[in-house]
Amino acid sequence: MFALPDLPYAYNSLEPYIDEETMRIHHDKHHGAYVDNLNKLNTQNLGLEELLKSTDQKIINNLGGHLNHSFFWEVMSPNPNAPSGKVLEAINSTFESLEKFKEAFSEKAMTIFGSGWAFLIMSPDKKLSLKRHSFQNSPLMHGNIPILGIDVWEHAYYLKYQNRRADYIQAWWNVVNWTKVGENFIKGL
Repeated sequence: MFALPDLPYAYNSLEPYIDEETMRIHHDKHHGAYVDNLNKLNTQNLGLEELLKSTDQKIINNLGGHLNHSFFWEVMSPNPNAPSGKVLEAINSTFESLEKFKEAFSEKAMTIFGSGWAFLIMSPDKKLSLKRHSFQNSPLMHGNIPILGIDVWEHAYYLKYQNRRADYIQAWWNVVNWTKVGENFIKGL
């Protein structure tokens, strides 16, 4: 059985960038529904490794929704900090600078048609790249390690930003948990 993880901070901790009501609905209702549906679909009580290989679209959507959201909560923090160490070195090496990385990542998130996610991933050959995923597909389903990701489904921002996805993305950079991003990078090596 899969369980809805607790948020690692209070619902209102990311204000003014992400509002409390959005966090409550996003976490409790949206993420909670993915967990509930996944548990109903997982009639054979398969583990994560087996489910990642599934070709059943309903399992893919709900497993991805659970994995992506569990990851998303962790890469945000009410106490954001600056990137440093190996992850910053890799970003600078791959994208030339942190600013160019943020521009490229934000552009990737903006160009998702409809709903989905933008990720900084590490491929199996240990290279960083940007990927966009439609719907709830998880980088893990393709053998990649997510390092950083943003949810650009409208439920992630519509109450505060309405149709202004660019404003949401710009605000989101203020809550990125670079310590966790650095840990994700080290785990992928």
